[in-house]
This record gives sequence, structure tokens and C-alpha cells, in this order.
Amino acid sequence: MKKVIIDCDPGIDDAMAILLAQRSKDLEILGITTVHGNADIDHTTANTLHLKHVFAIDAPVHQGAGLPLNAVELPYPTFVHGDDGMADTGEVPGDAIADSTEAEHFIVDTIRANPHEITIIALGRLTNLARALAIAPELATLTKEVVIMGGAFGENQFRGNVSPCAEANIYGDPDAADAVCLAAWQKTFVGLDVTMLCVVDPQRQARIRHSGDAACQFIGRISEFYNSFYASIGYTAGFPMHDASAVAYAIAPELFRVRTGPVRVVTNGIAKGETILNREPAREYQEDHWSDIPAANVCVDIDAIRVLDLYEHTILGA
Repeated sequence: MKKVIIDCDPGIDDAMAILLAQRSKDLEILGITTVHGNADIDHTTANTLHLKHVFAIDAPVHQGAGLPLNAVELPYPTFVHGDDGMADTGEVPGDAIADSTEAEHFIVDTIRANPHEITIIALGRLTNLARALAIAPELATLTKEVVIMGGAFGENQFRGNVSPCAEANIYGDPDAADAVCLAAWQKTFVGLDVTMLCVVDPQRQARIRHSGDAACQFIGRISEFYNSFYASIGYTAGFPMHDASAVAYAIAPELFRVRTGPVRVVTNGIAKGETILNREPAREYQEDHWSDIPAANVCVDIDAIRVLDLYEHTILGA
């Protein structure tokens, strides 16, 4: 069983991903860390604590960064996830307390206690990982793997979702994302190039929403808000499954095809948040910002039906 830390910013799609991880026989959740992103840090932490209760997750929750590394707060995507990050259902109480407010220290301590055994599944901005690296630069070589839901590399004709070239998690803290790219993690980007191909259609959504399982019914309720957003921008066949696709990669990487090479992130200007892969065999450039950068895996294709089936069958216990 793979030991994982889930770093997240719930968020409707984070809830889907966390339930998949909780119910997978292949993953053991050692802890969940929260970060700003789909809502402010107070809401993402409260949402995570609620999911811990609803999904019966026996793991600590540690609150993390409430701002990006540059300390400039960006508007939150309330039109995607609701004002509270959880579809404004009114079901999330605000009185639960996290185990700590030092997510980066939990990450460092857990990896040091389990060298080469921990997979980090990063479903939000990468601020906590960058802060953990600042505490313990050796952390990257002690971690088994980092699976990142983030990035847009121009594969399959998909581009960014907050700009023509940037995906939201990377754009939200590009300095942190580039710091993660520079470090020697074994890392894989599960970006829009593949998650946009993995669409939860109305029939699949209905089976989850109308199941007899309380956790799945909760996912179904909040996903209606998410589906409405995607319908409003022209997605009539359903909504893409972003964060749960990253968890699926941690469970079944054989369902994905990757390219390898060093990745850098543009940290400012009109291309802020762009993820740029220098494919192997890496070419040298006059200004070579990719030289001596550890290679990453970048997902460029996905067996979408099998990933969706993995998600549905796992959370329904089929």
C-alpha cells in the first residue's frame, strides 16, 4: 500500500479526489495538508475537516499557507466552487480545529520519518511544498514521488484555464511551482492536457448522486454546482475530473502516457504560470534555463474511460 500525504485546497474536485484516495485499497493517507486556492485558507481547512468527518478519514489535518510566496492574495474562484469552496450547501460547520497550523513541518517530519516511502499528491497551489523545501532542502531526495495536479503543456489542443497559457494551481503561486520544479523530486504533472479529456458525464454523475452511500451522495450534491459552472462555459457533456485524475495516477500510472524532461514555470509577466517542458533528449539553448534541472514526467495522454471507471467503482465500492 502506497503511503500518501494529500496537499489540497477543497474545492469540489478536491473532495472527489480525497474520497477516491480514502476508498482505494492501494493508498494509505498519512495526513492531509491544506493550502489557499479554491477558497481562503480558513474555508479550505474547514472543508477538509468536514470531509474528514463525512468520509471517515483516520488521518490528521494540518493547516498550511494562506498566501502565495509573494504574499499577494488573488481573487478566489467563487464562480467555480462557491463562496465557501464547497458549493455553498451550508453543510460545512466552522467549529472544527486542525491538528496544527504548520503543514510544512508536518510534511518535513513525516517524510524524514519515512524516507523514500511517501508520495505527496498535490491538488492545489504548491506553496506548502516550497515552504517545506525551504526548511529541509534535502526533502526532495527523501520523498518517493510528488504527483501534481497542475500545469498546461499544450498537448491535445488544451491550453490554460486562467490565461491562454496558465493553469490555476500553477498560476496561483508560480514562484512556489518553479521552486518545486528546480528540486530533485521524482515528480509527475497531471495537467489540463489529460484532465480535460476525463469528463464525468450526466449518467455517471447520476449513479453517484443517487447511490445509497452518504459520502457519494455528498459528492453528487456539491458536484451539481461544479457541473453548472462548466455548462455555463459550454461544456454540455459533463465536467472534467481534475484532482481525482491525479489520485488515479498515484493508483494506476499505467493508465497514463508521459513525456519526460525538465520543467520550468514562468513567474511573472503575460505568461505568468506557464509550465514549459524541455523534452528529452533535452536541447541546449542560448539562454538555457532548463540545464541541470531534474527531469519530470508530464502526462500527455490518458485512458479516460478506465480512469473514470476506476473513480466510480472505487468510491461506490463496486
